[in-house]
Amino acid sequence: MHTLKVIAGGFLLLAVCLLAGRWLGATPAAGMATAVKVFVPLWFVAAAVNLWLGVTRAGYSFAEEAPVFGVVFAVPVAVALLVWWVGTRHTR
Repeated sequence: MHTLKVIAGGFLLLAVCLLAGRWLGATPAAGMATAVKVFVPLWFVAAAVNLWLGVTRAGYSFAEEAPVFGVVFAVPVAVALLVWWVGTRHTR
């Protein structure tokens, strides 16, 4: 259940980045590209903090927590890249 909540947090962060990118971007495509470029490293740090907390506080080993990190990081990033790809494809 915790993993789903963290992934949902990733989607929330993606939404915030996309809204900020749309607001700050010169064009919708440029704003979306900037939003995804900002989101990916931010989400990597957030997912890494989740991994660290799982190892140091929850008592999981790194080997147990690493696959969870992969899923937690990859799912929102895959959606972000899909949104970027679809959004830039329709603006050409």
